[in-house]
Amino acid sequence: MSEAAALSGHADLRWLRALAGPEFRRADTLRDERGAESERGVEQKLERWLRDATGRLPVRSESAASIAALNAAIVALPLREMSDADLAGQLHAAMAELRANAGDTAALARALGSVGEAARRKLGLWPHPVQFAGARILITGRLAEMRTGEGKTLVAALTATVMAASGARVHVVSTNDYLAERDCDEMLPLFEFFGLTGSFVKGGMEPDERRAAYRHSICYVSGKELVFDYLKDRLAGHGLLPARVAGLRGFVQAGAAAEPLIPALHFAIVDEADSVLIDEARTPMIISQEAEGIHEAALLSWAMAGARALQENEHYRRADGRREIELLPAALDACPPLPDGVRPVWRARTWREQLLRQALTALHLYQRDQHYILAPGEKAEEGLKVQIVDESTGRVMADRSWEQGLHQLIETKEGVALTAGRDTLARMTFQRFFRRYYLLAGLTGTAAEAATELWATYRLRVRRLPTNRPIDRRELPARCFANAAIKWQAVADEAIAAAARGQAVLVGTRSVEASEAVAAVFAERGVEAVVLNARQDAEEATIVSRAGVAGRITVATNMAGRGTDIKPDATALAAGGLHVILTEYHESPRVDRQLF
Repeated sequence: MSEAAALSGHADLRWLRALAGPEFRRADTLRDERGAESERGVEQKLERWLRDATGRLPVRSESAASIAALNAAIVALPLREMSDADLAGQLHAAMAELRANAGDTAALARALGSVGEAARRKLGLWPHPVQFAGARILITGRLAEMRTGEGKTLVAALTATVMAASGARVHVVSTNDYLAERDCDEMLPLFEFFGLTGSFVKGGMEPDERRAAYRHSICYVSGKELVFDYLKDRLAGHGLLPARVAGLRGFVQAGAAAEPLIPALHFAIVDEADSVLIDEARTPMIISQEAEGIHEAALLSWAMAGARALQENEHYRRADGRREIELLPAALDACPPLPDGVRPVWRARTWREQLLRQALTALHLYQRDQHYILAPGEKAEEGLKVQIVDESTGRVMADRSWEQGLHQLIETKEGVALTAGRDTLARMTFQRFFRRYYLLAGLTGTAAEAATELWATYRLRVRRLPTNRPIDRRELPARCFANAAIKWQAVADEAIAAAARGQAVLVGTRSVEASEAVAAVFAERGVEAVVLNARQDAEEATIVSRAGVAGRITVATNMAGRGTDIKPDATALAAGGLHVILTEYHESPRVDRQLF
């Protein structure tokens, strides 16, 4: 067996190169990123320039004629007369034809038609033409922009089934554990129809459970869990390193380590791809261990006291447009003297300035119920703990902490028990990780604004798909108010009026603090409103499932945006459907669009 076959999980995936054409990346699966960068560096300058230039072209829309032609080829097949066994056999036969000729459009139509008919029989869902077109886009290693409500979950499942039937290991990457488990459970009957297996990975699972899940044909997993498991493999000696290093490590540690958690990185379908691949691209996933830190409690208290004594524009100033603090010359002299007994290193002006800058950052740039919450620890004796809130999703990241003493300074600011310092063992960003797949594809409702960056970083082309039916939505003009108190009263007026008409109402906010502020206004008026934010993440499934009930008002942070499917009931639909109120604009218009 060749080295390439061994490292890629014993599968011959050469047909993927032909299927995807220039979108195929050998990525960094067989070597580290330095080797991949070196390989890319030997491309002819003209070829590289042309490829970069094409990535800057406007996003193309899938033509109605192309969508109709694919759908016509599928509906012309005698799918409903076929037995289950014949239908499964047709899929595998079509995949064999595609391996021989990746450009065989008739074979691709038979493959998609087989999976579509199986979805009808097992899930009660026959894919509409736009969903079939979306699956075709993903299979060829591109990113499909589909509007909210167009059925991206089924598109991902159609694609995953086709690709898994070819022998590739498929990872469907969700934005969180809740969606990974939900989507896997919903689509499992489809996979099993073709003799494929499906599973999911979520936080709290044991290594053996994770190892088994990744060995299923199709695995649903959040990006965070996926990268952490990859890092664990690297620490255990299973990193996909250059052949020479891997060979030496294998010689030294032969039989010493268990099988890797993740056997191969063949094909990934990234849901909400702009969020994962762009918004969170540079946020590092870090595996660390507790270590004796250099930030003693007395030193942290000194820094926080000093920060509270300083005046903005006299001792420090905030950087425009960035979450940074700039110290002015008089800052350190205005602070109290260092406490006795601190390490000599802190006598150096540079180190004290760095710590003071972090204290000012903790005090002024990170706010409770916006950037973090205080939540009870897992054990009663732990008391309250600082937990980071992901600003793009509104969810708690309980297992993450800020670096360079910032987390401990925020704990000092809030008066809670200090956590131990940590040493970094391994780290990796989404940007580096997802370039390691043989083939990468994605789905989102908001990719056009990030198309140039997606191409430049991942060589992912964006293809926009129309809606299956004309959009029946009215967008009202934005309204501005003199202050937050007046705005919340106006939001309550609008929501109560819509609920009285029989509509379901969703009020979107940017932070935990804002969601609780508007909820308090409803409470003052004696109106019931359900809140979904980082404090109620354990109840997310229940809250979302009831958010479409006529007359119900749900106040939510960004948790109710990406990947959340609120289905108005019949009464709400008759009254006008779901009434959405966006209370605050986000820095990225893509986040705003996700709510609608």
